[in-house]
Amino acid sequence: MQDAGVELLAHTDELAVMGFAEVLRHLPFFVRLMGRVQRSFDDRQPDLVIPIDYPGFNLRLARRARARSIPVLYYIAPQVWAWHRSRIHGLARAADRLAVILPFEEELFREAGARVSFVGHPLLDLAAARESRGAFLEAIGLDPGRPVLALFPGSRAQEVARHLDLFQDAASLVTGSNPDVQPVIAAGGAVATEAYRGSGYPLTSDSWELLHHADTALVKSGTSTLQAALTGTPLVVAYRMHPVSFALARRLVRVPHIALVNLVAGERIAKELIQEQATPEALAAALRPLLPGGAERERALAALARVRAKLAIGEAGEEVAERVVALAAELVA
Repeated sequence: MQDAGVELLAHTDELAVMGFAEVLRHLPFFVRLMGRVQRSFDDRQPDLVIPIDYPGFNLRLARRARARSIPVLYYIAPQVWAWHRSRIHGLARAADRLAVILPFEEELFREAGARVSFVGHPLLDLAAARESRGAFLEAIGLDPGRPVLALFPGSRAQEVARHLDLFQDAASLVTGSNPDVQPVIAAGGAVATEAYRGSGYPLTSDSWELLHHADTALVKSGTSTLQAALTGTPLVVAYRMHPVSFALARRLVRVPHIALVNLVAGERIAKELIQEQATPEALAAALRPLLPGGAERERALAALARVRAKLAIGEAGEEVAERVVALAAELVA
Protein backbone atom coordinates (compact mmCIF):
# COMPACT_ATOMS: atom_id res chain seq x y z
CA MET A 1 0.00 0.00 0.00
CA GLN A 2 2.84 2.37 0.79
CA ASP A 3 4.46 1.59 -2.57
CA ALA A 4 1.12 2.39 -4.25
CA GLY A 5 1.10 5.87 -2.73
CA VAL A 6 -1.00 5.37 0.40
CA GLU A 7 -0.18 7.74 3.25
CA LEU A 8 0.50 5.73 6.41
CA LEU A 9 -0.60 6.86 9.86
CA ALA A 10 1.18 3.84 11.33
CA HIS A 11 3.32 1.10 9.84
CA THR A 12 2.43 -2.58 10.15
CA ASP A 13 5.67 -3.07 12.09
CA GLU A 14 4.01 -1.13 14.91
CA LEU A 15 0.78 -3.13 14.66
CA ALA A 16 2.30 -6.62 14.56
CA VAL A 17 1.18 -7.82 17.99
CA MET A 18 -0.58 -11.13 18.65
CA GLY A 19 -1.95 -12.70 21.81
CA PHE A 20 -4.00 -11.37 24.72
CA ALA A 21 -1.13 -10.68 27.10
CA GLU A 22 0.98 -9.12 24.34
CA VAL A 23 -1.79 -6.73 23.23
CA LEU A 24 -2.30 -5.43 26.78
CA ARG A 25 1.29 -4.13 26.86
CA HIS A 26 0.69 -2.17 23.64
CA LEU A 27 -2.77 -0.86 24.55
CA PRO A 28 -1.72 2.81 25.02
CA PHE A 29 -0.32 2.85 21.48
CA PHE A 30 -3.57 1.51 20.01
CA VAL A 31 -5.65 4.03 21.97
CA ARG A 32 -3.53 6.91 20.63
CA LEU A 33 -3.71 5.55 17.09
CA MET A 34 -7.49 5.24 17.21
CA GLY A 35 -7.67 8.89 18.26
CA ARG A 36 -5.49 9.90 15.30
CA VAL A 37 -7.66 7.95 12.87
CA GLN A 38 -10.88 9.45 14.24
CA ARG A 39 -9.43 12.95 13.90
CA SER A 40 -8.53 12.07 10.32
CA PHE A 41 -12.18 11.07 9.71
CA ASP A 42 -13.34 14.46 11.00
CA ASP A 43 -10.70 16.50 9.18
CA ARG A 44 -10.69 14.72 5.82
CA GLN A 45 -14.26 13.38 5.68
CA PRO A 46 -13.45 10.31 3.57
CA ASP A 47 -16.02 8.91 1.15
CA LEU A 48 -15.27 5.28 1.99
CA VAL A 49 -13.40 3.34 4.67
CA ILE A 50 -11.82 -0.02 3.81
CA PRO A 51 -10.66 -1.89 6.92
CA ILE A 52 -8.45 -4.87 6.08
CA ASP A 53 -8.40 -7.80 8.53
CA TYR A 54 -6.96 -6.89 11.99
CA PRO A 55 -10.17 -7.27 14.03
CA GLY A 56 -9.20 -5.89 17.44
CA PHE A 57 -8.60 -2.47 15.93
CA ASN A 58 -10.59 -2.48 12.72
CA LEU A 59 -13.93 -3.60 14.13
CA ARG A 60 -13.89 -0.56 16.40
CA LEU A 61 -12.73 1.56 13.49
CA ALA A 62 -15.62 0.36 11.30
CA ARG A 63 -18.16 1.21 14.00
CA ARG A 64 -16.72 4.70 14.38
CA ALA A 65 -16.88 5.23 10.62
CA ARG A 66 -20.53 4.16 10.49
CA ALA A 67 -21.33 6.47 13.40
CA ARG A 68 -20.09 9.30 11.15
CA SER A 69 -22.17 7.97 8.21
CA ILE A 70 -19.03 6.92 6.33
CA PRO A 71 -19.66 3.74 4.30
CA VAL A 72 -17.49 0.73 5.09
CA LEU A 73 -16.27 -2.09 2.84
CA TYR A 74 -14.51 -4.62 5.05
CA TYR A 75 -11.93 -6.67 3.14
CA ILE A 76 -10.56 -9.91 4.58
CA ALA A 77 -13.14 -10.33 7.28
CA PRO A 78 -11.84 -10.94 10.81
CA GLN A 79 -12.01 -14.56 11.88
CA VAL A 80 -14.80 -13.87 14.35
CA TRP A 81 -16.17 -17.34 13.57
CA ALA A 82 -13.20 -18.80 15.47
CA TRP A 83 -14.00 -17.16 18.80
CA HIS A 84 -16.62 -14.77 20.15
CA ARG A 85 -19.07 -15.69 17.38
CA SER A 86 -21.50 -13.03 18.56
CA ARG A 87 -19.24 -10.54 16.76
CA ILE A 88 -20.37 -11.98 13.42
CA HIS A 89 -23.59 -9.97 13.81
CA GLY A 90 -21.66 -6.92 14.99
CA LEU A 91 -19.47 -7.02 11.90
CA ALA A 92 -22.53 -7.44 9.68
CA ARG A 93 -23.97 -4.26 11.19
CA ALA A 94 -20.68 -2.32 11.05
CA ALA A 95 -19.93 -2.90 7.36
CA ASP A 96 -21.96 -1.97 4.29
CA ARG A 97 -20.18 -4.72 2.35
CA LEU A 98 -17.95 -7.65 3.25
CA ALA A 99 -15.37 -9.13 0.88
CA VAL A 100 -14.23 -12.47 2.30
CA ILE A 101 -11.30 -14.61 1.22
CA LEU A 102 -12.21 -18.02 2.68
CA PRO A 103 -15.03 -19.86 0.89
CA PHE A 104 -16.91 -21.06 4.00
CA GLU A 105 -17.16 -17.49 5.34
CA GLU A 106 -19.69 -16.33 2.75
CA GLU A 107 -22.57 -18.39 4.10
CA LEU A 108 -21.71 -17.63 7.75
CA PHE A 109 -21.83 -13.88 7.26
CA ARG A 110 -24.84 -13.95 4.93
CA GLU A 111 -26.82 -15.81 7.59
CA ALA A 112 -25.92 -12.96 9.98
CA GLY A 113 -27.43 -10.42 7.58
CA ALA A 114 -24.28 -9.14 5.89
CA ARG A 115 -24.01 -8.21 2.22
CA VAL A 116 -21.04 -10.46 1.55
CA SER A 117 -19.11 -11.89 -1.38
CA PHE A 118 -16.34 -14.47 -1.58
CA VAL A 119 -13.69 -12.81 -3.76
CA GLY A 120 -11.00 -15.50 -3.82
CA HIS A 121 -7.79 -15.54 -1.84
CA PRO A 122 -5.24 -12.77 -2.61
CA LEU A 123 -2.37 -15.25 -2.44
CA LEU A 124 -3.65 -16.62 -5.74
CA ASP A 125 -2.74 -13.29 -7.33
CA LEU A 126 0.93 -13.87 -6.61
CA ALA A 127 3.05 -14.87 -9.55
CA ALA A 128 4.41 -18.35 -10.08
CA ALA A 129 8.02 -19.06 -9.22
CA ARG A 130 10.31 -16.44 -10.74
CA GLU A 131 13.42 -18.58 -10.74
CA SER A 132 14.22 -22.17 -11.51
CA ARG A 133 14.83 -24.48 -8.57
CA GLY A 134 18.48 -24.68 -9.49
CA ALA A 135 19.02 -20.90 -9.67
CA PHE A 136 17.16 -20.17 -6.43
CA LEU A 137 18.78 -22.88 -4.32
CA GLU A 138 22.28 -22.32 -5.64
CA ALA A 139 21.97 -18.61 -4.79
CA ILE A 140 21.53 -19.52 -1.10
CA GLY A 141 24.22 -22.17 -1.17
CA LEU A 142 22.10 -25.30 -1.50
CA ASP A 143 22.25 -28.33 -3.78
CA PRO A 144 19.20 -28.45 -6.11
CA GLY A 145 19.53 -32.22 -6.29
CA ARG A 146 18.83 -32.72 -2.58
CA PRO A 147 15.51 -32.34 -0.65
CA VAL A 148 14.76 -28.96 0.96
CA LEU A 149 12.97 -28.49 4.29
CA ALA A 150 11.58 -24.95 4.67
CA LEU A 151 11.29 -23.55 8.20
CA PHE A 152 8.72 -20.78 8.73
CA PRO A 153 9.02 -19.62 12.38
CA GLY A 154 6.85 -16.53 11.82
CA SER A 155 6.58 -13.04 10.39
CA ARG A 156 6.62 -11.25 13.78
CA ALA A 157 9.52 -10.90 16.18
CA GLN A 158 7.62 -12.51 19.06
CA GLU A 159 6.78 -15.53 16.88
CA VAL A 160 10.40 -15.94 15.78
CA ALA A 161 11.51 -15.80 19.41
CA ARG A 162 9.13 -18.61 20.33
CA HIS A 163 9.62 -20.84 17.29
CA LEU A 164 13.10 -20.45 15.81
CA ASP A 165 15.05 -22.65 18.22
CA LEU A 166 12.24 -25.21 18.31
CA PHE A 167 12.10 -25.43 14.51
CA GLN A 168 15.87 -25.66 14.20
CA ASP A 169 16.00 -28.46 16.78
CA ALA A 170 13.33 -30.37 14.85
CA ALA A 171 15.23 -29.84 11.59
CA SER A 172 18.40 -31.15 13.24
CA LEU A 173 16.60 -34.36 14.17
CA VAL A 174 15.31 -34.72 10.61
CA THR A 175 18.77 -34.28 9.11
CA GLY A 176 20.16 -36.71 11.67
CA SER A 177 18.06 -39.50 10.16
CA ASN A 178 17.90 -38.04 6.62
CA PRO A 179 21.34 -36.49 5.94
CA ASP A 180 20.43 -35.35 2.41
CA VAL A 181 17.76 -32.94 3.69
CA GLN A 182 18.72 -29.24 3.55
CA PRO A 183 16.86 -26.96 6.02
CA VAL A 184 16.30 -23.30 5.09
CA ILE A 185 14.81 -20.56 7.29
CA ALA A 186 12.27 -18.11 5.89
CA ALA A 187 13.16 -14.75 7.44
CA GLY A 188 10.20 -12.44 8.04
CA GLY A 189 10.61 -9.14 6.20
CA ALA A 190 9.43 -7.12 9.20
CA VAL A 191 11.71 -8.93 11.66
CA ALA A 192 15.14 -7.49 12.47
CA THR A 193 18.06 -9.62 11.31
CA GLU A 194 19.30 -9.78 14.92
CA ALA A 195 16.39 -12.14 15.66
CA TYR A 196 18.11 -14.79 13.53
CA ARG A 197 21.60 -14.29 14.91
CA GLY A 198 23.25 -17.64 15.57
CA SER A 199 20.78 -19.58 13.41
CA GLY A 200 22.41 -22.68 12.03
CA TYR A 201 20.79 -22.80 8.60
CA PRO A 202 20.68 -20.58 5.49
CA LEU A 203 18.21 -17.68 5.50
CA THR A 204 16.08 -16.25 2.72
CA SER A 205 13.60 -13.38 2.82
CA ASP A 206 11.83 -14.67 -0.30
CA SER A 207 9.35 -16.97 1.44
CA TRP A 208 7.09 -17.39 -1.59
CA GLU A 209 9.96 -18.51 -3.79
CA LEU A 210 11.23 -20.80 -1.05
CA LEU A 211 7.89 -22.59 -0.80
CA HIS A 212 7.81 -23.08 -4.55
CA HIS A 213 11.09 -24.98 -4.39
CA ALA A 214 10.88 -26.64 -0.97
CA ASP A 215 9.92 -30.30 -0.73
CA THR A 216 8.42 -30.08 2.76
CA ALA A 217 7.78 -27.28 5.25
CA LEU A 218 7.47 -26.74 9.00
CA VAL A 219 5.16 -23.75 9.35
CA LYS A 220 3.83 -21.74 12.28
CA SER A 221 0.04 -21.47 12.15
CA GLY A 222 -1.14 -18.58 9.98
CA THR A 223 -1.39 -17.47 6.38
CA SER A 224 1.80 -19.33 5.51
CA THR A 225 -0.14 -22.59 5.78
CA LEU A 226 -2.25 -21.47 2.81
CA GLN A 227 0.87 -20.38 0.95
CA ALA A 228 2.16 -23.92 1.34
CA ALA A 229 -1.12 -25.26 -0.03
CA LEU A 230 -0.96 -22.98 -3.07
CA THR A 231 2.59 -24.04 -3.87
CA GLY A 232 1.81 -27.71 -3.25
CA THR A 233 4.29 -28.08 -0.38
CA PRO A 234 3.38 -30.76 2.21
CA LEU A 235 3.56 -29.24 5.67
CA VAL A 236 3.42 -29.69 9.42
CA VAL A 237 1.88 -26.86 11.47
CA ALA A 238 3.10 -25.76 14.89
CA TYR A 239 2.41 -22.87 17.23
CA ARG A 240 3.53 -21.68 20.65
CA MET A 241 2.25 -18.59 22.42
CA HIS A 242 2.40 -16.87 25.80
CA PRO A 243 0.99 -19.25 28.46
CA VAL A 244 -1.63 -16.73 29.55
CA SER A 245 -2.74 -16.16 25.96
CA PHE A 246 -2.91 -19.89 25.37
CA ALA A 247 -5.00 -20.47 28.50
CA LEU A 248 -7.49 -17.84 27.38
CA ALA A 249 -7.51 -19.12 23.79
CA ARG A 250 -8.40 -22.63 24.98
CA ARG A 251 -11.51 -21.21 26.62
CA LEU A 252 -12.54 -18.87 23.82
CA VAL A 253 -11.56 -20.43 20.48
CA ARG A 254 -14.22 -22.71 18.99
CA VAL A 255 -12.84 -24.21 15.78
CA PRO A 256 -11.97 -27.82 14.93
CA HIS A 257 -8.53 -26.84 13.56
CA ILE A 258 -6.15 -23.92 14.11
CA ALA A 259 -4.45 -24.03 10.70
CA LEU A 260 -6.17 -22.15 7.89
CA VAL A 261 -5.23 -24.88 5.43
CA ASN A 262 -7.20 -27.40 7.53
CA LEU A 263 -10.16 -25.07 7.99
CA VAL A 264 -10.46 -24.53 4.25
CA ALA A 265 -10.03 -28.26 3.60
CA GLY A 266 -12.67 -29.09 6.20
CA GLU A 267 -10.43 -31.83 7.55
CA ARG A 268 -7.02 -32.32 9.18
CA ILE A 269 -4.79 -32.59 6.10
CA ALA A 270 -1.75 -31.08 7.85
CA LYS A 271 -0.72 -32.25 11.31
CA GLU A 272 -1.07 -29.59 14.04
CA LEU A 273 1.20 -29.56 17.09
CA ILE A 274 0.39 -26.80 19.55
CA GLN A 275 2.07 -25.51 22.72
CA GLU A 276 3.49 -28.41 24.78
CA GLN A 277 2.72 -30.85 21.94
CA ALA A 278 5.22 -28.98 19.75
CA THR A 279 8.45 -30.70 20.71
CA PRO A 280 11.42 -31.22 18.39
CA GLU A 281 10.85 -34.97 18.47
CA ALA A 282 7.15 -34.75 17.61
CA LEU A 283 7.74 -32.24 14.82
CA ALA A 284 10.53 -34.32 13.29
CA ALA A 285 8.39 -37.46 13.42
CA ALA A 286 5.57 -35.64 11.59
CA LEU A 287 7.89 -34.23 8.94
CA ARG A 288 9.75 -37.39 7.90
CA PRO A 289 6.77 -39.11 6.16
CA LEU A 290 6.23 -35.97 4.05
CA LEU A 291 9.73 -35.93 2.55
CA PRO A 292 10.24 -37.24 -1.01
CA GLY A 293 9.59 -40.97 -0.93
CA GLY A 294 7.74 -40.71 2.40
CA ALA A 295 4.61 -42.74 3.12
CA GLU A 296 2.31 -39.71 3.56
CA ARG A 297 3.60 -37.48 0.77
CA GLU A 298 1.21 -38.42 -2.06
CA ARG A 299 -1.85 -38.17 0.18
CA ALA A 300 -0.74 -34.72 1.34
CA LEU A 301 -0.15 -33.51 -2.22
CA ALA A 302 -3.64 -34.59 -3.30
CA ALA A 303 -5.24 -32.87 -0.30
CA LEU A 304 -3.39 -29.61 -1.00
CA ALA A 305 -4.63 -29.68 -4.59
CA ARG A 306 -8.22 -29.78 -3.28
CA VAL A 307 -7.55 -26.73 -1.10
CA ARG A 308 -6.20 -24.79 -4.08
CA ALA A 309 -9.37 -25.52 -6.02
CA LYS A 310 -11.55 -24.20 -3.17
CA LEU A 311 -9.66 -20.90 -2.94
CA ALA A 312 -9.76 -20.00 -6.63
CA ILE A 313 -12.23 -17.52 -8.14
CA GLY A 314 -10.19 -15.38 -10.52
CA GLU A 315 -8.08 -12.43 -9.43
CA ALA A 316 -8.94 -11.42 -5.87
CA GLY A 317 -7.42 -7.95 -6.14
CA GLU A 318 -9.48 -7.14 -9.21
CA GLU A 319 -12.64 -8.52 -7.59
CA VAL A 320 -12.23 -6.25 -4.56
CA ALA A 321 -11.33 -3.21 -6.66
CA GLU A 322 -14.52 -3.67 -8.71
CA ARG A 323 -16.59 -3.76 -5.54
CA VAL A 324 -14.94 -0.60 -4.22
CA VAL A 325 -15.68 1.22 -7.47
CA ALA A 326 -19.28 -0.05 -7.53
CA LEU A 327 -19.91 1.01 -3.93
CA ALA A 328 -18.38 4.42 -4.54
CA ALA A 329 -20.59 4.90 -7.63
CA GLU A 330 -23.66 3.85 -5.65
CA LEU A 331 -22.86 6.42 -2.96
CA VAL A 332 -22.35 9.22 -5.45
CA ALA A 333 -25.65 8.38 -7.12
